[in-house]
Amino acid sequence: MAGRASDGEPQVEVRRSARRRRTVSAYRDGERTVVLIPARMSSADEQRWVAAMIERLAGQDRRRRPRDAELLERAVSLSRRHLGGRAMPVSVRWVANQGSRWGSCTPVDRTIRLSSRLQGMPEWVVNYVLIHELAHLIVPGHGPDFWAEVEHYPRTERARGYLEGASAAAGLNLRDDGPDEQTSPERSADHAPSAAHAPSADHAPSADHAPSAGHAPSADHAPSATTRVAARSPRARRPGG
Repeated sequence: MAGRASDGEPQVEVRRSARRRRTVSAYRDGERTVVLIPARMSSADEQRWVAAMIERLAGQDRRRRPRDAELLERAVSLSRRHLGGRAMPVSVRWVANQGSRWGSCTPVDRTIRLSSRLQGMPEWVVNYVLIHELAHLIVPGHGPDFWAEVEHYPRTERARGYLEGASAAAGLNLRDDGPDEQTSPERSADHAPSAAHAPSADHAPSADHAPSAGHAPSADHAPSATTRVAARSPRARRPGG
């Protein structure tokens, strides 16, 4: 069943599946929201679960696509938590012109830019790129002192592995800046995985942490921001819960 978008309402398509017994899931398909429900679910429960899943996806979108002001707040919080508050940017913003790097910063004016390619990636991955650029406000180059700062973030290796997997899956050719390319705080420091610090085989993204052919969706699970919950007792569970 497909819903029609009107007056700014999102277009929703509900698909019933006889294979589903207890779960409801939803994902974005362009401008549409597709909700997958058990075939035997009642119309009343369908309405409740559709509303709940739309709200869950909206919450995911807000977390994964924060506005520039929210990025700045997050960067300040990360600096205080992992870098002792020693790196305080004046602005953090999304940009769409960084086709060869995940992020960049200009230490002299304490500005940070993140590639829009990061939008939709897990929060801990975006946090890693923020930490990477924040560390450049303390140490401009990519030497041992710089990486010592970055590694205060506990998910550094995991995030680097994720980004390497995402880069390979998308066929991106990210530039290797090298550990000594940036030597002056007047020059901006750009972040891309370097050969000297690329994740080893022990830290390569697993099937659970990076896009791959192994995650190709089935008919019931298409790629996108997806949320899935059990619908064992939809009457007993409020949609927003």
